[in-house]
Amino acid sequence: MSDGNALTVKGNPGPVLSIDAMGGDLGPAVVVAGMAQSAAKNPGLRFIVHGNRPELERLVERRRALADRCEIRHTDGVVTMDAKPSHVVRHGKDTSMWSCIEAVRAGEAGAAVSCGNTGALMALSMMRLRKIEGVNRPAIACLWPSRNPKGFNVMLDVGADIRADAGDLLQYALMGASYARNGLDLARPRVGLLNVGTEEHKGRAELKFAAELIERVSHAADFEFVGFVEGSDLPSAKVDVIVTDGFTGNVALKTGEGTARLISERMREAFSYSILSRVAAVLAYPSLKRLSKRIDPRRVNGGVFLGLNGTVVKSHGSADATGVAAAIKLAERLAAAGFHERLAARIAAAEQAAAAAMQAEAGQA
Repeated sequence: MSDGNALTVKGNPGPVLSIDAMGGDLGPAVVVAGMAQSAAKNPGLRFIVHGNRPELERLVERRRALADRCEIRHTDGVVTMDAKPSHVVRHGKDTSMWSCIEAVRAGEAGAAVSCGNTGALMALSMMRLRKIEGVNRPAIACLWPSRNPKGFNVMLDVGADIRADAGDLLQYALMGASYARNGLDLARPRVGLLNVGTEEHKGRAELKFAAELIERVSHAADFEFVGFVEGSDLPSAKVDVIVTDGFTGNVALKTGEGTARLISERMREAFSYSILSRVAAVLAYPSLKRLSKRIDPRRVNGGVFLGLNGTVVKSHGSADATGVAAAIKLAERLAAAGFHERLAARIAAAEQAAAAAMQAEAGQA
């Protein structure tokens, strides 16, 4: 373990991540275990860990992979899952979540990771990091397992704000396309707008207007708009980025995770039903292991807050060590790529191109 500012971004060649160790449902032991898994795979990774110092020191000392790779910053407070975001913003300065975000704001860490209260984390992130110029509503983007060659699609918003008008959905399309370029290395992402059907006459008025706006700016912003997509298209290969409001996206995300767990449970029940089924399970074990890995929601744990002057990754509150390690891996990749700086530049360029395209179209009308 280290003290002071020895583990800041400027002082280390590898990524430095800021970790809120206290906010998850399963406590700091799971968070530290996830850190150890990540550290074992990346020798250059360092952590600034926020929370109760005596407890964290005990946990870190038990993990050989974390030796001399953690700086612990003590905080007395913890943001609980039922805490109101407005109360945390006013009175949460002594919490591990606040301290975690502050390290990113000060440039000491390249990204923050927290398993804590989503609303409070977004509120603190918006207040301390501020929104990128031109962004009205930040969004949470997640990676969704798909049939695409990269193995994932991007979906946003999945819970930052339940409201989204046509202009917000347009910004989500711009941010999602930028995330797909940087996170999935896609030169020209395909963007779809989630609706109750693919026909142009279906959906609410704001969705139809949003589709028109996205279509108008797609060429100037260098992405392909495929039109409306349905829920069955979320894991498909016809789209790379799915745009929707936070209410719909969060319901879809939780439904997908629940379905994946149900399939895993039912398969275990089926293969333990009789002696013959157990024999079949042994024979099919390599294939079942591959399937389990592909549908395991822990592999894609971690929603990225898009539209802020800093990178924040939100892990599920109930994530185990494997889930926390997945969120840390995502944060590490984005921090190493300087993602939020590139996103800000992309959004500024896309906004200018979109405005020019809309003015040109208006002049032709």
